[in-house]
Order: sequence, then structure tokens, then C-alpha cells
Amino acid sequence: MPFVPDDFAVPRELVTPAFRLEPLGPQYNEADHAAWTSSIGHIRATPGFENRTWPPADGMPITENLSDLERHAKDFAERRGFTFTVLDDTVIGCVYIYPAKDDPQVTRVHSWVTASRAQLDKPLYTAVSAWLAADWPFEKIEYAPR
Repeated sequence: MPFVPDDFAVPRELVTPAFRLEPLGPQYNEADHAAWTSSIGHIRATPGFENRTWPPADGMPITENLSDLERHAKDFAERRGFTFTVLDDTVIGCVYIYPAKDDPQVTRVHSWVTASRAQLDKPLYTAVSAWLAADWPFEKIEYAPR
């Protein structure tokens, strides 16, 4: 079963007064790496990340980060999952939209913002939740509340 219907036009952005979302890709490698490595403890304490292995406590080389971004871009292009970078004047977070591995009927969403933009965590959650309800075809979404 495909994650989204073949005829579904995948949204390419979400714009709010405080931030915008764009598909994550290799062009954001340096800014993405700087964003999450500056906020590992904060991200690991963000709802939905408490029991995850990412981000790694000791970080990772920027070349490995690039591989991750290339994988996310490929997933997006092949419609297997959708990762968006959260931007203001630079990368300040990410949103991941993927089918649950244990139940493909469930869409799992995770998001984080940098520690320096922690006040945007709830507005990001609120905006993404509304966007998913209005513009995406998912029926069952799991997204840790803020």
C-alpha cells in the first residue's frame, strides 16, 4: 500500500509568520547539522524523541548527516515519507512524516526545533497538526502533543 495516493499532490511548503517548511535536502546539510548538533539535549527531551536513538548523543560527522539528508530527499521523491526543514533565516528544526513501521495505516509525525527557538515548539506542533488535517490524506496520525 502506498503511503499517499498516486494522484495526491504532496504539499511543498507551509508558511507561517514565524517559520516556513520546505522539503529537506542536501542543500541544507551545513545548516541542518549545525542546528541539531547545537541542540542534542533539547531535541532528545522534545515530546516524541524521548525513546529514540536520534539525535545521537555524541553527534555525527557532517558527511554522515549528508547521507541522512540524501535519504530523506529520496524518500520524499519516492513518496515513502516526507521530511521538511523548518526555516526562519536559517534551519531551526525539522518535521518528519512517515508511515509507522508496525502499522502502515498510522502516520507518525515527529518535529523538533533548536534550543534557541524552543518557544516555537508548540506553534510548530499546532501549525503542522492543522496542516496535516487540512491538506494531507492521512486518517490516523500519531504526533506527540505539546
